[in-house]
Amino acid sequence: MAETVAPEVLWAQRSSSADATKNYIYLTINVPDVPKEDLQLDLKPTALIFSGTSGTLKRKYHVELNFYAEIDPAESKINHTGKNIEMRLQKKELKEEYWPRLLKDAKKLHYLKTDFDKWVDEDEQNETPEDDMSQFGGMNGMPGMGGAGGDFGGIDFSKLGGDMSGLGGMPGLGEDGDGAEDDDSGDDDEDEMPALEDEGTAKKA
Repeated sequence: MAETVAPEVLWAQRSSSADATKNYIYLTINVPDVPKEDLQLDLKPTALIFSGTSGTLKRKYHVELNFYAEIDPAESKINHTGKNIEMRLQKKELKEEYWPRLLKDAKKLHYLKTDFDKWVDEDEQNETPEDDMSQFGGMNGMPGMGGAGGDFGGIDFSKLGGDMSGLGGMPGLGEDGDGAEDDDSGDDDEDEMPALEDEGTAKKA
C-alpha cells in the first residue's frame, strides 16, 4: 500500500474592505500527476480536505486545513493541472486587514509555506497589479517605454541611446564610440597585406 504524505501547500493573500474581488486567499497544493478520478477535494467555509494519488510517484497525498476565518466556497475558483491544484478562495468577510495566518491553529506545519511569488505586503497590495494581466493592455503611460507601449516591435533600436560616446569599450564600437572601428580594421588590412607579400617573397628567395 502506498504511503500517505502531506503535500506541499503554498499560500498568499489579498484583502479589501470594499472590493470582494480583491479579498481572497491564494492556495496551491503541489501534487504532480494526480488524475481527476483519483482526487477528492472537499471545500467548506471553514476547512479544506484534500486527498489524491500521484500516478507517477505512486504516492497518496492527504491534507486537512482548518482556516483562520471563513471563506465562500461558491465564489472560490479551482484550477487543476498536471503539476498542482491552484485555488483562489474568496474570504467571506470584507476586511482591510490580512489574516494573521492561514490556519485556525498557530502551530507551524512543515508542508505549509508562504508563496513568495504571489505574496505582497499588506501596505503595498493596492499598488500591485492583478495576476490575470488583463490591465496590461495599455502600457503607453509607463515611464521609460518611449510611448511605444508594451509592443517592442514598434521600437527602432537604432535610435535608442542617441549619444553613444560613453560606450567606447563596447564591442562593435571604436575607442571613441562612434563606430569607427570598421575604418580602423580597414586600415589594418591594408597595412598587413604588403607585410604578408614581403614575407612570402622572402621565403621564395
